[in-house]
Amino acid sequence: MDRNEARKKVWEELRKVAKPDSRFHWNFAEFIADYEGSDQGAEFIRNLDIYKNARVIFITPDNNMERLREFAIKDKKTLLTTTYGINRGFQVIYPGDVPEGMEELATTLDGMEKFMKPISLQEIKSTLGKVDLLVTGASAITPSGIRFGKGHGYFDLEWAMLWEIQAVDSKTPVIAAGHDCQVVDIDIEITPYDTIVDYIVTPTRVINTNSNIPKPSQGVIWGKLEQGMIENIPPLKELYELKHR
Repeated sequence: MDRNEARKKVWEELRKVAKPDSRFHWNFAEFIADYEGSDQGAEFIRNLDIYKNARVIFITPDNNMERLREFAIKDKKTLLTTTYGINRGFQVIYPGDVPEGMEELATTLDGMEKFMKPISLQEIKSTLGKVDLLVTGASAITPSGIRFGKGHGYFDLEWAMLWEIQAVDSKTPVIAAGHDCQVVDIDIEITPYDTIVDYIVTPTRVINTNSNIPKPSQGVIWGKLEQGMIENIPPLKELYELKHR
């Protein structure tokens, strides 16, 4: 089974438990869905030591990440994220940026706009240093830790850009959150840019993948980028210009 077949199979089941998006409705090719029980999954993550010990957490702007973003703000973490499609690059919310009582508003995709600030790769490197934990949604995840999203490769690209500035390394933990129906035990080809996850968190369980598959360590694979990405993704353009001075 290839990735597109796996996505379609999962999406059929996901529709039974997913919450529609306000813009894309049920088109799972355009967004990572929220679903019944995602709040419980966020609680599971909050109770993990890798979350408790993290100072800087990267959380994707996926629909199922809303409660976790709220926890991160309440728990005084530095929250690093991106805008949809990385079109406006990386964004940051520092502890104290969100007034008490407004955490829930600040974690919706529209509400975040009121509080987050753009941050360049150079600023991430100089002011944040290391990212202690990354959490992402997914279209599907295998028990061995291979995750794939909508098919655009944005999370793998985010990892690669952070790797380029030494903000992440092979030991940086990665969590994929999804519904139980998104965990699929299939044989899937691994690509050099697959960001392997250490934990899979669903509404019912936490799975330690114990994966022996290494995380990507080559940074951005420039030849694999889609046309227009360098021009349209600010941190990618920043990185390209740094490398081609």
